[in-house]
This record gives sequence, C-alpha cells and structure tokens, in this order.
Amino acid sequence: MNQSHIRNFCIIAHIDHGKSTLADRLLEITGTVEKRNMKAQLLDRMDLEREKGITIKLAPVRMEYRGYELNLIDTPGHVDFSYEVSRSLQACEGALLVVDASQGIQAQTLANVYLAMAADLHIIPVLNKIDLPAADVDRVSREVISLLGCKQEDILMISAKTGQGVESVLECIVSDIPAPKPSSELKTRALIFDSYYDDYRGVILYVRVIDGHIAKNAHIKMLATSAQGIALEVGALKPDMTAGIELQTGEIGYIVTNLKSTREARVGDTITLANNPATEPLPGYRNVQPFVYAGFFPESNEYYQELKDAIEKLSLSDSALQFAPENSPVLGFGVRIGFLGLLHMDIIRERLEREYNLGLVVTNPSTDYQIRLITGDEVDIKSASDLPEVTKIAEIREPWIKGEIVVPQNYVGPVIQLINNKRGQQTNLSYIDERAMVSFEAPLANLLTDFYDQLKSITSGYGSFNYELDDYRVEDLVKVDFYVAGEVVGALSVMVHRSEAQRLGRETVEKLKEVIPRQNFQVALQAGINGRFIAREDLSAYRKDVTTGLYGGDVSRKKKVLAKQAKGKKRMKRFGKVDIPAEAFTVMLKRD
Repeated sequence: MNQSHIRNFCIIAHIDHGKSTLADRLLEITGTVEKRNMKAQLLDRMDLEREKGITIKLAPVRMEYRGYELNLIDTPGHVDFSYEVSRSLQACEGALLVVDASQGIQAQTLANVYLAMAADLHIIPVLNKIDLPAADVDRVSREVISLLGCKQEDILMISAKTGQGVESVLECIVSDIPAPKPSSELKTRALIFDSYYDDYRGVILYVRVIDGHIAKNAHIKMLATSAQGIALEVGALKPDMTAGIELQTGEIGYIVTNLKSTREARVGDTITLANNPATEPLPGYRNVQPFVYAGFFPESNEYYQELKDAIEKLSLSDSALQFAPENSPVLGFGVRIGFLGLLHMDIIRERLEREYNLGLVVTNPSTDYQIRLITGDEVDIKSASDLPEVTKIAEIREPWIKGEIVVPQNYVGPVIQLINNKRGQQTNLSYIDERAMVSFEAPLANLLTDFYDQLKSITSGYGSFNYELDDYRVEDLVKVDFYVAGEVVGALSVMVHRSEAQRLGRETVEKLKEVIPRQNFQVALQAGINGRFIAREDLSAYRKDVTTGLYGGDVSRKKKVLAKQAKGKKRMKRFGKVDIPAEAFTVMLKRD
C-alpha cells in the first residue's frame, strides 16, 4: 500500500460515550464486516466487556475505504489502562474525540485529550448520541470548542447507533488525518502497543511499523528486554487475523511470535530485526508498576495449586500482573497480586472465578509503602503485616496521586469537602463552560476503597474522576492490628494515618461484630496500635438456660448449676477457637 494512502487513527472517549458503537458503524459502512456477521460491540471480544459495556482490551482493525487503508485502534477508556492508551496514541497520526451529547466532557476524556495533544495527533471532535431527547448539542459544543480551540463547523454531529452522520466521519479521516511520514532511520523499528498470549500460537503482538518492514519468518529482537524470536506470521486484523507477506512502513498489524510470555515483549517496547538491529529505541517505553495489592485465597486450601496455575496463565498475557505466594494463619496459602487499579483487580477476580471456576476470598486492597530503617536501608512493603518493628523504622513514605474531577458547577462544594475528608488538598479549580474541573492531590490508600462510589453519590452520578501516580511522601503512618479473642488476625491489618486510626479501628470492630458469628463463650474484638488497644467490641456468648429442669427447692441448687456452667464457659474461652468467615476480610472495602 502506498504510504500516502494510509490513515492510522484511534477513538478516544470516556466510558459509555459510544466508542465501540462508532467502531461497529465504521466497520459496517466500509464493508469490513458483512451485515449478517455484525453484532454490537464487535471489537469487544471478552464476555466481561460486553456485560460491563466497557473496553478492557484495545483492538486494532484494518478497513478499506475508497482506495485508502484505514487502521483503527479502539482504546480502553478507563484510567487503569492509561499507559496502553498512550502507546496506542503513539501508533497513530489522528484521533476521533467522541463526546456524548447528553453528558458532555468527562475527566477521562480530558486525560486522553491531553495524551493525544502530547503525541501531536490531529484531533477530530465528534458529538455522539445527538438523537437522544436529553442531548444538549449547544452546551456540549461550547465545551468542546473551549477545550480544543476549534470552530463550530469542525465538530461532526452523529448518532453511532442509527448511523446518522457516520459517513462524514470517514470523509474527515481521509481528508484531515495526515499520512504516516517516514523517518530518517533506515533500520527496521516497530512499536508494540499491545501483546497477549494465545494458548495455541504463543505471544501475539500488535505493532505499528515506524521504519523499515517486517516480513514473515524474520528474526526479531526486542530492544528493552533483549528477547529474540521469530515472526512466524504477519498480517492485519480485518477484524479477524488475515495473514500477509510483510508489514511495511506506516502499517498497523499483528505478529505471531514463538515467545512464551508477554514479559519478553512488553507494551511500549521497540521491535527490530535481529540480523540488522536498530540501536535507538522508540521513545516513551516504561516498565508498568502495579500500585494496588490484594491477597487472593481459595475458599478451601485444597484448591491453592489450581489458583496458582490460573494466575500464572493469566500473567502470560498480562505483563502488568505481578504476584507472590502469601501465607495467612487464618486463610491458609494464597497469592498476593499487584494491579494497575481497582478495575484491573475486579476484572482479574471475575476472570479467575468464571474462566477457572474458583471460589475466592479477597483481602482488602492496599498500596505499597517505602520504609527507611534507622540503619539507612530501604524496604518496600506490599502489605501492612510485613511492616518491620516500629523501633527499627526511621520514616514511612506513602504514594500520593494527582487527580482531576469534572462536575457540574453546583456540585463543587461537596466535591472539595470529600477531597478534604480523604486527607487530600485541592490545588486548582477551573471552569469549562458549565462544568468545573477540580484538581487535587491525595494519598492513594484513602481513595482505594469507596472514593469513586462516594463521588458518584454526592454528584448524583455526574462526577467523573481521573488520576495518575505522583510521588511518595513521608507521613505519620501507623499499623492498626485487629484481634479476635486475643489473637492478631494478620490479614486484617491496615496502614493508616495516625489521625484516622481511632475512627477506622472503631468502625472496623463494629463491622466485625456483625459478620463474625456468636460463640458459646464471650469473644473480644479489638483494634490496637503497637499492642495498645484503641477500640473494643464484645460478642456476647450464647446462653443456655441450665436451670430449666429445676423445680422448686433451695436457691443454692440453682446457684450451684450456674456456677458449674460459668466454669465450663471459662474453660471454653481458654481453648475455644473462633472461625472467622470470609466476609470479615472485606469489611473495609465498603466503609460506609
């Protein structure tokens, strides 16, 4: 294909603004997929994506339109996958910015627009869902104009569901998005913008060829990981894999390799030819680090090996997934897994439960902490139970994020109040037409559990939230331990700021009282810092009326029987064991 006839573009939008539906219409109009084979959200292959109505895994597809080769990348909209989105944008020259005409610009739209601007892409604004009764075209158009600095006539008005105006989007792609420009580099370089593991074929890479070409059976090399392999098959997705002879400069396609894991070919890495390698990698590669951790335990210990095998299989196609074995006195053997965010965690949990038929107990998610010891050594901990002795610690640093919340103007007060309650600091407040953008900084640990739910609640569903990791800051943090019948339950321990420890301890023991079943003896539920108790609740014992069989007679007979019962209960308390149900380990997920 002549390079001047190639157009590479992606669709960026907030969740549920019609990104996948627009992709469906483009495939239909260009004849890439026959009408009889069409189905909604065609590019979303996973059942989870269809159920949740979100794109989790990006998908490239090649279309032919009036002699032009159009390569589309349908990107995820969620903040957890922002690195994947940034790599996809690097593979393109243009972007369709899709905005819901009834909802307007949202936080993740803004974040992805800034990424597109940083990648120097030509942005085509598209207003979707104009056929809805709730659509407010004038207001949302003003928002788009103030964001992009474009003119009213530059905004395309469409309805992706009915197909209205979609033809004009294709015309605009051909006329406005620039063709790929060849660089001065003569050696082959291609950008990996996605990779996954296929059980039958090995690691499959989605790539954009920047310089040179990659032919079938070529020996390839990854510049960041130094892994080498063979391009067993090359081709394009139309939308199914269609094999070709080679991928040329400017083209987007796939490469089937003989690699065994995506850790050898990570997203953002540069591919070159092994026999004539390029020395300069493409810019922007970074090793993606998880910053949310949770313990995954099987409901019964006999399924531990199955859980371990399942996670190993999932990690083959998800290079961001990091895991290590974990052992808990209460829950037995399990695995501690690192995730990119809470949505990533939910997806992995659901996939383990569905695809591998596992029953799971998941502990409260936490983040990692950097600890400097008195000796000067640095320690990184992923769980509160790994914290060294307090006497050995010089300082504890926790991760902070930079966040943006976009809300209608009349909700600004409650949003700032919510940020303050989470130990956050508002840094900026700006207005886009009738919406306000609140910029803030906050500790990540305080946003992990229910921040998004509370935001949706106080803004009547209109608030949207986007964030990125900023840095680690020294704070006055303590470990709160929870005791059941005098024994520490390590899986429940949490790191928390000293000012919040008392409240959190009190709330958690109250919730534990609701989920732990009563015993035949009294059970104390306590929260403590460094062995000093800060909260307590008692589970009262079951009472059996042992005097029912005594009719009349002296009162001392009753006293004697009750004293015998009290002695027995004392003995039970000493040797009795409290079974803690699985729900107890998730009491902090929903604090309200």
